[in-house]
Amino acid sequence: MSLFTRGPVVAVYSNEGTPTYTNFVHMDLSKTRHIVHYYFARSLHKAMYVVFILLPLSGLIIAALYTKGYQSEDELLMEAALGLHSFAAQASAALILVHIAAALYSRIKGEGVWSSMVPILKENKPSENEIVRKIAAVEEQFYDKVQSLLIRENK
Repeated sequence: MSLFTRGPVVAVYSNEGTPTYTNFVHMDLSKTRHIVHYYFARSLHKAMYVVFILLPLSGLIIAALYTKGYQSEDELLMEAALGLHSFAAQASAALILVHIAAALYSRIKGEGVWSSMVPILKENKPSENEIVRKIAAVEEQFYDKVQSLLIRENK
């Protein structure tokens, strides 16, 4: 079950993906996430899994092709395997950097994600810094726009 806020109303998503909207008066809403934020994070993690599987797999394919006599980069199979390996390496580096940046941003906002991953510098509460709150408000507006675009396209 996942929780996402929309003002004072919280959408509770079951494992099947069906939302139930409820007003949770005593719930700590700072621990909930916007649905678009949830799917962005989920997509990033899945993309990381894909490239982390592709990188060694393409390396094994390169090794197998090399032992079978495909030693020239001009051969189509070897070129494809090298291209896939290069893509996976560059994509994994980019995704790792985005992941680190998102974790640090989450730590600055005080969302509690950092505390669940890192045993030091625990977060006590959401940030009260005015600049961070303004950036978080812009982020929320961005998520709202993306959500409205996705909903409009699905109709």
